[in-house]
Amino acid sequence: MTYFKFEKLEVWHLAMDFAEEIVADSKTFPKSELYNLTSQITRAADSIALNIAEGCIGQTGPEFRRFLSYAIRSAAETATCLIKAKRRGYIDKDKFDQHYKECFKITNKLSALKSSIKN
Repeated sequence: MTYFKFEKLEVWHLAMDFAEEIVADSKTFPKSELYNLTSQITRAADSIALNIAEGCIGQTGPEFRRFLSYAIRSAAETATCLIKAKRRGYIDKDKFDQHYKECFKITNKLSALKSSIKN
């Protein structure tokens, strides 16, 4: 059962699942990163789906497009955090590749959705 429009969007579901994976894997980061990279990557990953939902509820196409832009920026922020985590040795190459590819896929789907919305 779905009540909100955003629940019908594939990209929202992908973003929701992606954020849960990021949260789970960031739990292995060192405790010294708790208020730094761990916090940043989880907030950025969560923000993708949150911005999709907030924009979808808006009344106009331009407003939705604006929030999709925010979601794309959050995806880029998450990707950068992933790169930092890999460089610091907090995640291995396989885990990095998996998350980075998923983040890129979500970004492309967000861009396509944004392009499809009329002003």
